[in-house]
Amino acid sequence: MSRDIKWFGEPIEGGTVAIGIFDGVHLGHQEILNIANDFGDPLAVLTFDPHPTSIFAPDRTPTKLLNLEDRVHQLMLHGAEAVAVLEFTAEFATLLPEQFIEEILVGKLKAKHIVVGKNFTFGANAAGDVNYLTSVSNKYGFSVTGVDLVEHEHGIVSSTRIRKHLLNGGVEIARELLTRPHQLIGPVIHGEARGREIGYPTANIEVAPNSTIPSDGVYAGWLTVGLNRWPAAISIGTNPTFAGVRGRQVEAYALDRDDLDLYGEEAIIEFGWRLRDTLKFDGLDPLLIQMKKDCDKARDLTSLRGLE
Repeated sequence: MSRDIKWFGEPIEGGTVAIGIFDGVHLGHQEILNIANDFGDPLAVLTFDPHPTSIFAPDRTPTKLLNLEDRVHQLMLHGAEAVAVLEFTAEFATLLPEQFIEEILVGKLKAKHIVVGKNFTFGANAAGDVNYLTSVSNKYGFSVTGVDLVEHEHGIVSSTRIRKHLLNGGVEIARELLTRPHQLIGPVIHGEARGREIGYPTANIEVAPNSTIPSDGVYAGWLTVGLNRWPAAISIGTNPTFAGVRGRQVEAYALDRDDLDLYGEEAIIEFGWRLRDTLKFDGLDPLLIQMKKDCDKARDLTSLRGLE
C-alpha cells in the first residue's frame, strides 16, 4: 500500500529528521528540535495523524493539545523547515521497524541524521526504539541522536502531564510547560445572549471534538479574532446561577468591549490564569459583583509585562 506523505512546506530529502507526535510542541519537543537544528542541515519533522492510540485503543485516545494545523505551525516556529505528516492507520501500524526505516526514513526522506526522544518507539508492537535505530545506523547511512526527556518543576515534561494539569485547571503550569498559553479554537456561535443582557457580552466558542478543555471555572487570558487580540475573562461551565439545563460552554468576554459582532468568526481563546471555580450565586446581583471582580483581576493579570 502506498504511504504518501502530506508535506507542509517544501519537501526535504537528505537532511535531518526529527520524529514524534509532538502534540503541544512543549519544552521537551522544543529540545528535540533545538538539537536537531544543531546539525546545520535542513530540518524536516516527521509526525503522524491521527494519534496512534486512536488505532490501538480508541477508547483511550488522548485529547488534543493542538489540532494538526496548529501543531505544524508551532513546529515551524521552533525550527522545522518542513513538516511531513503520515496518516496513521491500522495497516501502517503493522510495519516492522526495518520496513518503516526502509520505506519512510530512507526511501522517502533519505534521512542523514535522525533525532528522537529517548522514549521513542516505532514499528509493529513498538519493537523499534533508539537502540534499534542506532544498531542499524551504519547499514542505512544515518546518525541517530536520542534526546533526554526534559524535567521542569519536579517532573518530566510530557503531553500527558500537560493534559492532566489542564483538566485540573492548572493553566499556569501548562503555560510554563508549553512556553505559551494553552488555546482553544472554534467558530463563535449563538448562545443564550444572557451576557449581552447583563453587560458582559461573551463570544461562545464551538470547540472541536477531542480538544483539551480546562476544568470548569473562570480564567484570565485572551480572545483573538483575525488580527485583533483582546484581554479577556473566560468562563467554562454550565452557568449554574440561572435556571434550566444547559450544556457545558466555553465563552470569553473581551474586557471593556460591548461593540463586537463576532458570530461566525473563528476565535482563539488563550488561557493565562485560573481565577476561581464555577459558583452558583443567589441571584443576579451577587453574580454581577463577582464578575466585576473577575474582570478587574483579569485586566491586571493580562497587563503584566511580557505576557501581553
